[in-house]
Amino acid sequence: MTYELYIGDRTFSSWSLRGWLMFEKFGLDFNTHMAGLYAGTMRADLAHIAPARMVPAMQTPAGHVVTDSLAMAETLVENHPDINLYPANPAARALARSITAEMHSGFGALRDACPMMLAFCWDGFPASDAVKADLSRIEQLWSLARKRHGAGGRWLFGDYSLADVFYAPVAMRITAYDLSLGEDAERYVQAHLEDPAIRGWRAEAVKDSYEPWPYPQDLPRKLWPGDAH
Repeated sequence: MTYELYIGDRTFSSWSLRGWLMFEKFGLDFNTHMAGLYAGTMRADLAHIAPARMVPAMQTPAGHVVTDSLAMAETLVENHPDINLYPANPAARALARSITAEMHSGFGALRDACPMMLAFCWDGFPASDAVKADLSRIEQLWSLARKRHGAGGRWLFGDYSLADVFYAPVAMRITAYDLSLGEDAERYVQAHLEDPAIRGWRAEAVKDSYEPWPYPQDLPRKLWPGDAH
């Protein structure tokens, strides 16, 4: 069973990262296709898989087109009941689904102010009260998941799950804008930064260059954690 996955620019497309991690982290067979999110060719690149208009999108082995990352995730759960994309424990599964859906629909202030960007970090980004409120809620959810179900593991529910997939770009935003968190949340962000899948995605992302730079900030730049001076 091989899926066809359509993604946008790796440096900036947080939803594409989520879509890709769903396959990469759970060992599912897939082919990756690029759609020109910043080149302006995305609609044309996706025209043959209607109704897709945005990335990520996927075509199942049966030929069905699924758009939107949450719909993709739930389709994979249905198609692969032998794989614990969500935790097996019913209580953990319910919480994982809930916090995944909240990420999918919420945290607008963080998204608007801090677009995902993987090339470098901004130095001295001034987080607004609305961004801080989003971060507080995110920390609350992470702490709840880890306290109830994540003991003994690096991830929210012990083993890696779709909840971690959906919060991976949040961790990238926190890193890129050097946002302040408590120690436990910082450790969770670090787990994502050390994840070989994230490292592989970013290694491909930094091969691309952009002029002008999308989402500029009037701030100094500093190196991404782990990059050589």
